Formats: sequence, structure tokens, C-alpha cells
Amino acid sequence: MSLSGQGAKKERANPEASAETRAEAVTFLQGNSSQAPSLSLQEMAAMAKKLRRHIVTMTGKAGSGHPGGSLSAVEIVTTLYFKVLRHDPKNPRWPDRDRFILSKGHAAPLLYAVLAERGYFPVEELLTLRKLNSRLQGHADMTATPGVEMSSGSLGQGLSFGIGVALAGRLDKRDYRVYVLLGDGECDEGQVWEAAMASAHYKIDNLVAIVDHNDQQIDGWNCEVMNLEPLPEKWKAFGWHVIEVDGHDLSQLITAFEEAKQVKGRPTAIIAHTVKGKGVSFMERNLDFHGKAPTAAEVEKALEELK
Repeated sequence: MSLSGQGAKKERANPEASAETRAEAVTFLQGNSSQAPSLSLQEMAAMAKKLRRHIVTMTGKAGSGHPGGSLSAVEIVTTLYFKVLRHDPKNPRWPDRDRFILSKGHAAPLLYAVLAERGYFPVEELLTLRKLNSRLQGHADMTATPGVEMSSGSLGQGLSFGIGVALAGRLDKRDYRVYVLLGDGECDEGQVWEAAMASAHYKIDNLVAIVDHNDQQIDGWNCEVMNLEPLPEKWKAFGWHVIEVDGHDLSQLITAFEEAKQVKGRPTAIIAHTVKGKGVSFMERNLDFHGKAPTAAEVEKALEELK
């Protein structure tokens, strides 16, 4: 049965329902009608390129920010917001929305770009990144920015937060799903593995962790700072269903998210192999751009490449 059918059935079955219950049903139906647009792969690829242009322009204008790790996760976030998530930009707090939690909070430019393109706030506001009194700070603030599910800062906390949100959905008998985007360097944090263990223990099958596996972190290559391999086997050992994909292949990402929806009794981890700085030649695998904004000349060069 479709979600809209379930909502309509609930309304018919209890005509004596309270005004609050009826209002919730209406909100459910309105939210369900505002699903991600059905874009073709070609249109999704064009959107990914547009998000990359936003990231470069925003960080260049701000003179600070984290372009590298934002660029590496573009296809992941494009797939989620334009193909997978059940959400409503006109009603950001819709109770039955799917939740996207950005654990690697320094990739806030990417989150802001996709939220703007989906209509949570005007695209023009992206140029206020990191400005005083802007809603778009260096790390996302759920109390200030529409569509942000978790305030970020310290790494390693998003998966734990996601567990709480997913379990709340179970207790409230809601069928939303929770998607948490982690950095691979972030997986150095012990809290990530405590959360991984708890997720499997509680059989949280409405939870999906996506690891942006670009092989680099602020201090260097992962294999030199803290070797994570074999990363897929680690998640499997913690009781997760594991899928590996090319994190820049939209078709593979769509298939992986669909597979995750079919998994019951355990959470799913999607290991997305990516390239830090993807899409801009001089930023790709260049550690300098982990947390350095491009200069005006570099912005111009990058935008030329991203036409």
C-alpha cells in the first residue's frame, strides 16, 4: 500500500479523531506529495556539477571552508536528495520525513548547496557562507538552518545521534529512514565503533551509514595516519550489512540505497570509494584543499572546468 493510501486509511478509520490527529494526517499527506523530483541520470549528473560550482563559489567568496571533502561526497548527497529521501522543503520538520545527518560536519558547504537547490532557502543565500549573522555557518546549526538535522562540530558523533533518531522512529511507530554520512578519517574516532556495535545490537534496520572513503584526512593519507583497512570487513564484523560502491557512480549509489531498504534485522553500511576534491583537477587528492578555500583565480579556473 502506498504511504498516501495508509494516511488516507487512517483518516477514514477514525472520524472521531482529535484535531491534532487530523492535522498530523494532513501534514503526512502533504509531505508525501512533495517527494524528490524524478530526475534522469543525466539530470542528476548536471545537478552534481551545479552543486560543485556552488561549493567552489561559496568557499572562495568566504575565504575559508572545506572544499575537498565537500566535493568528494557530491554524488552521494545528490542521490539522496534527488532520488532517495522522503522529505518536504516546505515543511522541514515533517514528522515522517527521512533524516539525513551530516556527521562529517566540515562538509557543510555541500549540505547547504543541496538544501538550497531543493528549496529549503534561496540559492542566493549561499554566498553568505561563514558571514556574521548568516544562517550558513562553517558547521551546520540545526537551530538556524532549515533542513539541518544535527548541529555539527566535533567528528565522530553523527552515527550515535542517528541511532537515537532511528530508535525514536521505532518507538513512535514511524517508518522514516535515517542516513548518516561519515568521513573515512572520522572513523578513527572510537565513538564511531561504539555506535556501530550498538546499531547492530539493537537491529536498527532503518539506519544507513555512508562512509565517504576518499582515503585522506586533515593530516595526510589514512594509511599513514591511521590505517583503516580492511574497512568493509570491520563493518561486517560489527554485524552490519555492507555494500561497496564507486561513490561517484550515480547508478551504483541508487542501487545501493534500494538494496539497503530491503535489509531487515541489521543496519547497512555503504562504503563509497571517492576522490577528495573530485571534479576540480588541481583539488583532486590535494591535501591542501581539505580546509583551504580557493583564491579568486582558482575559483575562476575551477568554474571553467565545471562548465
